[in-house]
Amino acid sequence: METRPYVSWELIGNFMTDAFRAVGVPEEDAKICADVLMESDRRGIESHGCNRFKPIYIDRINAGIQKPVTEYEILKETPTTLLVDAHDGMGMVASYRAMNSIIEKAKTYGLGMAAIRNSTHYGIAGYWAMMASRQGMIGVTGTNARPSIAPTFGVENMLGTNPLTFALPTDDEFPFVLDCATSITQRGKIEYFARNGKSTPAGMVIGRDGEAKTDSQQILKDLTAGEAALAPLGGIGEDLAGYKGYGYATVVEILSAALQGGSFLKALTGIGPDGEKQPYHLGHFFLVINPEFFMGTESFKATASEILKELRESQRAPGQDRIYTAGEKEYLVWLERKDKGVPVSESVQKELIEVRDKYNLPYHFPFED
Repeated sequence: METRPYVSWELIGNFMTDAFRAVGVPEEDAKICADVLMESDRRGIESHGCNRFKPIYIDRINAGIQKPVTEYEILKETPTTLLVDAHDGMGMVASYRAMNSIIEKAKTYGLGMAAIRNSTHYGIAGYWAMMASRQGMIGVTGTNARPSIAPTFGVENMLGTNPLTFALPTDDEFPFVLDCATSITQRGKIEYFARNGKSTPAGMVIGRDGEAKTDSQQILKDLTAGEAALAPLGGIGEDLAGYKGYGYATVVEILSAALQGGSFLKALTGIGPDGEKQPYHLGHFFLVINPEFFMGTESFKATASEILKELRESQRAPGQDRIYTAGEKEYLVWLERKDKGVPVSESVQKELIEVRDKYNLPYHFPFED
């Protein structure tokens, strides 16, 4: 049962928008950034929601390693492709513009693909893929990130958590959305564990000595220092097929860097040669496929829904009362939260108050009563 206090969507959205404006983000861009963060919380993916609002965005802008005004430069464009330089601006803003552009290309030509270089954290990957699914199209996206994953049989953090994300339109009330990192967990989840005083389950993180690590606070320090690494999807070693997650993470790394000649691997640490903070220079890629150019959108959605229906209705394991398909649990969270708002932990409450007071924003939160 949820015990954290809720903040209404309108209040948290207006507050984050005004806070972004206070650090120099233009109003329309600030609304985009706030909506991306809220979408994560709407779907119950709290590792990328309002709990990251201050440390990942506000603090990085104040540190001078992320620009509040996004210089969106088109480097190359064809009827179906787009190459963009975000110049270390807001990754969410550059991604929003790029996705809108290739959705229009896919409406005309059936396909659209974009790559962005010199970007910053773009929030929940599913947001971008779902922009396509809401238009009856297939969305695919991926991004590299600061080094966190060790390759199979390695202990050094080399690859980012590198999500490979798909959103497919269906006839159900929700699309099929597979939005997950190619690591067995992601840094944001460990941040969530640390903020809530929880240990990280054994097998998710490997130390330089080859042993599993569980102290969440220490893991965050060790990841930054290069003394620990996340295991790839599947876990440490080969026994549970960790090499598959390692392979997919590498695919995302290549597509996020090689298409636009961007930075990769250890160049994405955010740490300069003298230990100073510097921009991350991330890369993203986006693909939109219009099923109307194949057997038609309605046919695609009907087949997709039938596949998902048969999966959900297949024989369940003993003691299990339900089988889910990707995106279903997130939809159920939204049904639970849509009228209540976002639940905020004590640590996030403190951050919201800190930002409010620092920028003298005229807000009062219900948890202050």
